[in-house]
Amino acid sequence: MSEALNFRWPQKLKILFMQYFGYLLLWVCGGTLRYEVQGWEHWKSLKRSRQPMIMAFWHGRIIPATWYFRKNRIVVMTSMNFDGEYIARFIRMHGYQAARGSSSRGGLRALAEMERAIKKGSDAGFTVDGPRGPRYQAKLGPVLLARRTGAPILCFHVSCRNHLRLNSWDHFLIPRPFSQALLLIAPPLYVSREAGEEEQREKHRQMQEILDDLRRKGDSHWGDPIRD
Repeated sequence: MSEALNFRWPQKLKILFMQYFGYLLLWVCGGTLRYEVQGWEHWKSLKRSRQPMIMAFWHGRIIPATWYFRKNRIVVMTSMNFDGEYIARFIRMHGYQAARGSSSRGGLRALAEMERAIKKGSDAGFTVDGPRGPRYQAKLGPVLLARRTGAPILCFHVSCRNHLRLNSWDHFLIPRPFSQALLLIAPPLYVSREAGEEEQREKHRQMQEILDDLRRKGDSHWGDPIRD
């Protein structure tokens, strides 16, 4: 049942507006991008083997990432708050599934929902520094989910040549229509089902390092200054 039932009518109307505004923004800013992809063989290899994956990327690149991987029935975690409600709605309109929760509220329930989806063959997606940061500091969720399911973590990053960057906690990137975009995909990262705390910390460190490297490579490709 939708969490919007707990909101007042003005909030429900705003959620409805943001749902369709988000859908149109994604269509306009994502649908006109011209993508160059490096590392696509990693995604294809997992798909050929019918191996579900856990896709990990930074929160600020939601628009170009969500557009590129739309209609794949990927299950993603969205927060239980007001913002999470309209985000869940418009990503469903683009072919995603939503597991409601975050690192601060309902996270274990959402992880369990994502685990069930993976075991049924769906892929999962994480904005690893969401929903509120700190920016570019990956949380442990993908590692925990990989340990539970055996699904590999597939880190990726999208950078755009022409864009607006909001002065928000995540440096949210809005691509300009018809911009060039570079999608970088790293080799999959596996976590043993028997991984103890030490191995989980090491895999978490590796995931952070991979995502940092992808961001540096992707953003510097267009001469974009690397921001922390």
